[in-house]
Amino acid sequence: MKSSNLGYPRIGKNREWKKALEAFWAGTIDEASLVQQMEQIRHQNLLRQQEKGVELIPVGDFTYYDHMLDMAVMFGMVPKRYEYEGGPVSLATYFAMARGSKEAVASEMTKWFNTNYHYIVPEFGERQPAITENKPLQAYLEAKEKFGIIGKPVIVGPYSFVKLSKGYEKNEFENIVDQLVPLYIDILRELELHGVEWVQIDEPAFVLDVSEHDRAIIKRIYAQIGQALSHLQCMLQTYFEAVDWYEELVSLPVKGIGLDFVHGVKRNLTNLKRHGFPADKILAAGVIGGRNIWRASIEEKWELVKEITEIVPLEKLWLQPSSSLLHVPVTVEAESDLPEEVMPALAFSDEKLGEVQLLVQGFRYGKYVISKEIAQNEADLLKLALSPARNRQEVKDALRQIAAAKLERSVPYLERREIQQNTWKLPLLPTTTIGSFPQTAEVRQARQQFKKGNWTVEQYDGFIQTQIKEWIDIQEELGLDVLVHGEFERTDMVEYFGEKLDGFLFTKNGWVQSYGSRCVKPPIIYGDVEFVAPMTVKESVYAKSLTAKPMKGMLTGPATILNWSFSRVDVSRQEVCEQIALALRKEVEALEEAGILMIQVDEPALREGLPLKKEEQAAYLEWAVRAFRLATSTVAPSTQIHTHMCYCEFHDFMDVISELDADVISIETSRSHGELVSVFETGTYDKGIGLGVYDIHSPRIPAVSEMEDMVARGVQVLPPDQFWINPDCGLKTRGREETVQSLRNMVEATKAIRIRLTAQ
Repeated sequence: MKSSNLGYPRIGKNREWKKALEAFWAGTIDEASLVQQMEQIRHQNLLRQQEKGVELIPVGDFTYYDHMLDMAVMFGMVPKRYEYEGGPVSLATYFAMARGSKEAVASEMTKWFNTNYHYIVPEFGERQPAITENKPLQAYLEAKEKFGIIGKPVIVGPYSFVKLSKGYEKNEFENIVDQLVPLYIDILRELELHGVEWVQIDEPAFVLDVSEHDRAIIKRIYAQIGQALSHLQCMLQTYFEAVDWYEELVSLPVKGIGLDFVHGVKRNLTNLKRHGFPADKILAAGVIGGRNIWRASIEEKWELVKEITEIVPLEKLWLQPSSSLLHVPVTVEAESDLPEEVMPALAFSDEKLGEVQLLVQGFRYGKYVISKEIAQNEADLLKLALSPARNRQEVKDALRQIAAAKLERSVPYLERREIQQNTWKLPLLPTTTIGSFPQTAEVRQARQQFKKGNWTVEQYDGFIQTQIKEWIDIQEELGLDVLVHGEFERTDMVEYFGEKLDGFLFTKNGWVQSYGSRCVKPPIIYGDVEFVAPMTVKESVYAKSLTAKPMKGMLTGPATILNWSFSRVDVSRQEVCEQIALALRKEVEALEEAGILMIQVDEPALREGLPLKKEEQAAYLEWAVRAFRLATSTVAPSTQIHTHMCYCEFHDFMDVISELDADVISIETSRSHGELVSVFETGTYDKGIGLGVYDIHSPRIPAVSEMEDMVARGVQVLPPDQFWINPDCGLKTRGREETVQSLRNMVEATKAIRIRLTAQ
């Protein structure tokens, strides 16, 4: 038996990766310094895995931005708008694809399966794919020459890569794959020539619904690859779920198959027992959760691995995390302020690798070798289970009371709409923003001063009020129709609420990558969630006192708080979500009582929690929608409920969005270049829609004409009085000047469309 890893966090123990990137983008370090710093982080990552005893260390999983973007540039797939001339892709072009430039919009970004990681969507276009450089080989040689590590190069497989890309028609899929397979073979053959023993070919799309036609394509892909290689051993790696076509999968001509025995444990274990496993292949068993932060029960994992070894002999088995550790923080080493029952129950990346190694040692040398560790592990987990925080009877009683409730607004939407139009008297195509405004270094420093106790409550509140007033004035001057207070008191849209609710914990250094250099520190839901006191009323009421225009209250929705937190695993996700929703209902009611009668409850991560298996999706959507309605359904008809979503294939999701029964939903249409508007060309939607007309993840200032075109297309497919106009997401990460100018252009574009519509 061997220990393996699928991928390691890129960001560094103290987010060195993020800091280097942002320094480079700000112009405070040059390209040579960036390359040097990235090399140091990459080396540290390799050495940490080596120290943990990992025998099959991944190489090539490190990136300057995103692994799918790396694959695209390796194949020269640079869209025409970036004026690429061929050959190795420069860093300037690479980052332009990721973030946009003055001349060209960024490539589309969307969620990596049902995680909170966003990848850059490769675009097939007029240029024929060609190898620009062999990145996996470079990574392999670096690890070998610097540290003597015989690494396992990681590459996204051809089926998943094309499935997750865009720029081709559905009927062109097979031809596109056929173009790429020879390039994959050239890359793999070069690895083979340099003595690579194993290569990890990631095919996560295998766990989705794969048609018989696609299975035939997959068989042909790997038959070609197998025939071309004489010595290189391919580990075909799946994760996030089980593969439904198990028998065909394990018969593919590769030397190893990687299966997820955490998220896909029931199906994979059943298939393993029912159909067996080929004697000539290695099984890479993902038995330690790669996406949560809780220590595993070593006793339970021992029994699981024991079941697997009844089918697969030890010498044919690798133990590893269930997925790349990209989705969890680096180490718990810096965490010292957590409750005593929680700390021993946590496992980040390094600790998860330790769990893998512990199991491997036990199976190599006997269970008695790890008996003390197992006993301590069980005692630690029991102590957490008995914590009073996990046994709040009043929370459980409250859930029972609403179990049979219908959770409907008192008046149907069309009647509410008329009431709200008479109440607000807004112009055609009302303009607003999603909620947050730029958080400058000054804002962050003020927050730190307050947290450290250097500022009094009065000092901090005064500072926040100054920021709110400044941005109310800016919004008034720009001519926005519905204003927001700016969220200057909030570090993060989930963390802020977690800090004010019972049942949450926060780490010092539990950072994970969300997209690009954007790192988040997800809260830990470790106990029953309960409302304590109003969380947003003070700032919203103050902002409302400064303007005669409507003021939106801003909350984060229950499913998003759940999906963007590391949730407890001892109760169902549905129960946790409903606990959060009950707490948020009290906040919604407090805002309404205080006179805040537009309330935005954001659910950008609603789709993110969607199970990958279709047969499980309806149940999730039912309770996620119910949780939203639980939080929002008690308000008066005149109170307008908004929500916001981003980067989630709306063409498959419109019915669910309608079921939320929000009065207005704002969506992303900028990075997808208006493609989402096409949803309304074939389907209908009867509620308000906020068109996200510019990309806030890019520093470029969009032209008035760009946004005008986006709005013009929207009003061609749905009545203009359904639309609101807004950026595609919050503006917290953007600079002040670019934000003001972008919003000015947005308002100007809206006014131009209004004039055009009234002239018709």
